[in-house]
Amino acid sequence: MRLSIIVPVLNEAVVLPGLLERLLPLSRHGCEVLFVDGGSTDESVAMIKCAGFKVVPSQPGRARQMNAGAACTSGQTLLFLHADTELPTGAVDCISQALSSDLHRWGRFDVCITGQHWMLHVVGHMMNLRSRWSGIATGDQAMFVTRAVFDAVGGFPDQPLMEDIELSKRLLSLSRPACVSRCVTTSGRRWETRGVWRTILLMWRLRWNYWRGVPVDLLARAYQ
Repeated sequence: MRLSIIVPVLNEAVVLPGLLERLLPLSRHGCEVLFVDGGSTDESVAMIKCAGFKVVPSQPGRARQMNAGAACTSGQTLLFLHADTELPTGAVDCISQALSSDLHRWGRFDVCITGQHWMLHVVGHMMNLRSRWSGIATGDQAMFVTRAVFDAVGGFPDQPLMEDIELSKRLLSLSRPACVSRCVTTSGRRWETRGVWRTILLMWRLRWNYWRGVPVDLLARAYQ
């Protein structure tokens, strides 16, 4: 099945050079790669177009951007990739194998978080364990799904936060996720900029409040 890689971006000029270099070989080998810009004011759009990739404009917000990207792609399988996340070697084959039977209709990779703080390794390990136990995936884990199933559940919910968790809940009604043990690598900049322990506590509090039914708009303001 042809794979469409959808990358939401918003002022990502700092990380784009490495990302573009990594995605070019995948594009040359038949993957469809689409960037969805949420209104960047830096050089992001110019850099993407200069590398030869297509950019689709969208209203800001990851959920809206990823839905807009899915609507503009033609692959039978969709991979949603954050700009600061690096796919492992052989990622396309991993996805193909994970979805080769009816047992799994969607999935995600294990994640390793890069950075200076030792706790980032523990954070990534706990994210992977939690995901295997709960069946809930996060955007940092490079979620992938067949187009038919993505369309069947209505895509990402139009909400400013926790869109990955809500999509996982919808997809769980159809199958458990395929958990690919090969790691994607994602930047720990969010944790290190805000403080690793502070960010860990914030994310746990936000998730707990989300499960309790606190309106997602309030959680998004707390996140910001």
